Amino acid sequence: MKTFFDGVFMNKERLQDEGIKYPIKLEYYKTSIEEENVENKYGIEITKTEYLKDNVKIETKELRNVTNNMLEQERILKILIKNEVTPVGLEDVIAELV
Repeated sequence: MKTFFDGVFMNKERLQDEGIKYPIKLEYYKTSIEEENVENKYGIEITKTEYLKDNVKIETKELRNVTNNMLEQERILKILIKNEVTPVGLEDVIAELV
């Protein structure tokens, strides 16, 4: 199951510092496995949408089985949002947090 948690547009100054001249939206989702006897049933998904001049580019990354605690899942999501973590950085950040 996948549930929307929060979404943000990346900081314009940060994008400009990187030479990016178009908006980028990040969406963060809580995911879970509905099966019994699954040890870590809570996961996280990030979707990045780049609004290019003539195109929209979407990138998604999901990590399943991150934690067995819903409150821990939400704590991690809040850290990801605060730091504007994109799909490409999800695995590295989770490895450091868990």
